[in-house]
Amino acid sequence: MSITWGPDVAWYFFLLFARVGTMFMLFPAIGERTIPARLRLTAALAFSFVLYPLIAPELGAIPETLAGLAGALAHELAVGFIIGGLTRLVLLAAQVAGAVIAYQMGLSMAQTADPTQGGVQGAIVGNFLAFTGVVLIFTTDMHHMLLAGIYQSYFYFPVDAPLMFEDVADMATRIVAGGFVTGVQMAAPLLIFGLIFYLGLGILGRLMPQIQVFFMMMPANIIVGLILFALLLVLMMTWYMSHIEHHFSLIGGL
Repeated sequence: MSITWGPDVAWYFFLLFARVGTMFMLFPAIGERTIPARLRLTAALAFSFVLYPLIAPELGAIPETLAGLAGALAHELAVGFIIGGLTRLVLLAAQVAGAVIAYQMGLSMAQTADPTQGGVQGAIVGNFLAFTGVVLIFTTDMHHMLLAGIYQSYFYFPVDAPLMFEDVADMATRIVAGGFVTGVQMAAPLLIFGLIFYLGLGILGRLMPQIQVFFMMMPANIIVGLILFALLLVLMMTWYMSHIEHHFSLIGGL
């Protein structure tokens, strides 16, 4: 690998940084808002230095007009937003599972800021699952797939290739649908418990209509639900990480 210093180096590096920086700001784990923006951009800048000798020959010729320069820059920013945004959608499964579990246990009104979604209010169980997933991404070195995905993106989405908006819409639909399915699968044990629990309460309420059965048994629902959640947490996160690994492998081209 060699770098020939010249006027085109600044343009190529700026073009490279546009895509890499956008992805670093949006990727899960790497681009969390709990990490300062300057630190994320600094990491993107350093990674751009690493990629430059490998990617510069793939960037093509420099446009001769100002409109061409602006178009190339907008293309790279769009690719970064598309890939980063699609990857961010992968974390949807944790919020779906958390919302279902919280509703089942009667904790749907317990809302907290989700650190993985820029402080958006969400069910406390879903926020816990999402943040645990981010920690496991770093623990299992799964963020390396995201870094590999940045490199592979220049071969799947070259600088001169048109943007495939129809494919992007189809992929977004698949990711959202898969996240919903995975979230429901993660919450399935609690759903089964709720079905049995509320069926029993319904029968008990019919036998003793003078007693407020549902009001009296709500603490038991929360306690048993939390116990089941603690016992099944490892299984839930294993299923969740398999979901994340599948989509990260698609992005990383591995």
